[in-house]
Amino acid sequence: MILTLGFDEPSFRHFDAMRRRHFPAKRNKLPAHLTLFHHLNGAQRYAIVDALAASAARTAPIEGRVTGLRFLGYGCAYTIEAPALVRLRASLATRWADDLTAQDAQGFRPHVTIQNKAPAGAAKTLFRELDDQFEPFEIRAESLILWRYLNGPWELEQTFPLQGDPDQETESQYASEAQRLNGDLVGDVGFEPTTR
Repeated sequence: MILTLGFDEPSFRHFDAMRRRHFPAKRNKLPAHLTLFHHLNGAQRYAIVDALAASAARTAPIEGRVTGLRFLGYGCAYTIEAPALVRLRASLATRWADDLTAQDAQGFRPHVTIQNKAPAGAAKTLFRELDDQFEPFEIRAESLILWRYLNGPWELEQTFPLQGDPDQETESQYASEAQRLNGDLVGDVGFEPTTR
């Protein structure tokens, strides 16, 4: 199974239009997407669904920013900056650590691919053109989307809207940061916290 991020409608329309315009047509089997995990263990489907439902229920829609373009060799992608998304993905990765593939266990760099599998020369030309014209823009993530892989195309399994309270999430973030800083300071003077 595959987990992606669901965007607000204007952002998705823009990403998908760019992908349909620039991705080689015969190879473009999917809508534009931001992949969070490439291969989740299908045997753990019910546990995965439960975890996603719980995470989505307590996570507010995520504000992000498209900050530039990344050259992929045979294509390019928009780069996404969204600290809350990185935290959410890290939390899920920790939960599923024992079952992650090597690809999913490595570092996470959020991006939306708009061209891949193109001739190298054409890919380099497009990247230069888009990079020259690029201006940052805001996006909003509104859901987590679980898919089944069908040896090429994907089939939608379930969508999990992000429904958390932004104010509560901010308070929790500040509390976690304060706890982390407190632990760092205690460690600096030679003591270990009594609880973890």
